[in-house]
Order: sequence, then structure tokens, then C-alpha cells
Amino acid sequence: MPPVAAEQINDAEMTRFVDLIYKVTGIRISTQKKTLLSNRIRRRLKQTGVETFEAYYLKLKRLPASDLEWDRFLEEVTTHETFLYRDQVQWDWFQREFLPGVIASQRETKGPKALRIWSAACSTGDEAMTIATCIASTLPNLSEWRVQIVGTDIGVGALEQAKKAVYNERAMHLVPEICKKKFFTRQPDGTSWQANPILTGMVNYRQHNLLEPLNEAPFDLVFLKNVLIYFDDVSKKTAVGHIRKLIRPGGLLVAGAAEGVSDLLRELQRLQPWLYQTSEGKNAR
Repeated sequence: MPPVAAEQINDAEMTRFVDLIYKVTGIRISTQKKTLLSNRIRRRLKQTGVETFEAYYLKLKRLPASDLEWDRFLEEVTTHETFLYRDQVQWDWFQREFLPGVIASQRETKGPKALRIWSAACSTGDEAMTIATCIASTLPNLSEWRVQIVGTDIGVGALEQAKKAVYNERAMHLVPEICKKKFFTRQPDGTSWQANPILTGMVNYRQHNLLEPLNEAPFDLVFLKNVLIYFDDVSKKTAVGHIRKLIRPGGLLVAGAAEGVSDLLRELQRLQPWLYQTSEGKNAR
């Protein structure tokens, strides 16, 4: 008879999986989460027909990180709890201070009407779509602006969902009613909402591992929230280094309150516990 997976991975297997996940993604899974990891890997065993934890580990080790099975595995072992307008204080700042500052700066300098924003580790796109919703409801003469929102995530499955731009009631529960009516269309099932083209046209999604450089032009603003909490100090330093290089002079970084990156951002001016600005610029637009 073929071998059957035990109820839980053993300590040696746990260590190997944890080290492999860290090597590929920079995410450090706690070795204390043996039961949780066992249950989630067992779901992949059932789906793939692989019979033991050891065999599945060897399968993953042989596969390139770009393989679809890696994406499905990471979807199981990482949590994607997200919704639009999460962390309201940051969106109040974005809509009431940052965007009016962008408008005022453009009028003063007569510069191009252009804005580039990066939603790093965007998961299913809720953050990127919140950015687009705030912009659409704030910038005057939106069609005259060149707005580029880049959403990146390591998970192909999450990105495919993001590209659909369909959100359930849970994801939409904080969206202002006026924005729901203006920028989203309720679907026939009555339980989900489709983002309108005015929003989806601003956003471009692509796969990216934060441990690798991103080949993009600098951004005016970067959102980096609720991802580095899973990284250790070495991975955080690598990721923040890549991100820092893509913030334009005077540009801004919005971080999650629990990311633990303040020590890595000492060269930036701390404007709020979660808001940083590059030292090259004074205007926190």
C-alpha cells in the first residue's frame, strides 16, 4: 500500500517547510503553527494526489517559484484578510491631505497632471481599488490626469481575482455609499459588486516578489501594509531596500502600523507613525 500522510508533520518536516517558504518568499512561518500548517498542507496533498508531507516537500523543492503549484501552496499557508478602505485614518489622509496637495502642487508648478502609486503586496486588489476610488472621487477633470496604480503580489491566484475587480459585501462594507453607487455596479447575484472601468482603467497588476527588484519608474507614493509582519529582519531589509529605490525624491511611503520597519527607514522623515517621506523633498503632497 502507498504511504499515508500522518495527521501532523513532524518537527524535521516542519523545519524544512518553514525554511523552504522563507527561501522562496522571505515569509517566516512560526514553527509553533504546526497544526495549522499541517492542515493546510494536507489540503494540497488531497488536491495534488501526493501521499506524504515529505513527498510534497520534495515536489515543491524541485519546482520553480513561478510554478502554479507554488502559488496554490502559498494561498493556503498565508492569510489574505483584506477589504476596501481598511485603516480608515490612512484613507482620510490620502483623500483630504495627499490628493489636495497633489492638485495644489500641479496648479502652482503647471507641471504634468500625472500620479504614480504602488500598492505593494496588493493581494486581491482591495487596496489598489480603494486608491482608485479615492482618486476618482477627488481629482477634478480626472480624464486630464495620467494616473498609474501598480498593484503587485507574489500570488498569481490573488492577482487573477484582483483583475476581475469583483468584491463581496464583506470587502465593500466600509465603502461610502456615494462611491458604491457611482463607481461600482451590483452584480445580478445581489451579493457582489463590480468596479467600473473608470477605476479598473487606472490599475495594472503584475506578479512580484518583494525580495526581488521591481522594474518600474519611481512612484509618488507607495503603500506597503500588512505584509512585512511575516518577514524576519533580513527579509525586511532586502524588501525595504528595493522599495526605497522606487520612491521619487520627496515621495511618500504608507506602512502598516505593525510592520516593524521604522528602524529601516531612518533616512526618511517620519510624518506619522505610518507615514514616511524621502529626505530629498519638503512637500508632503
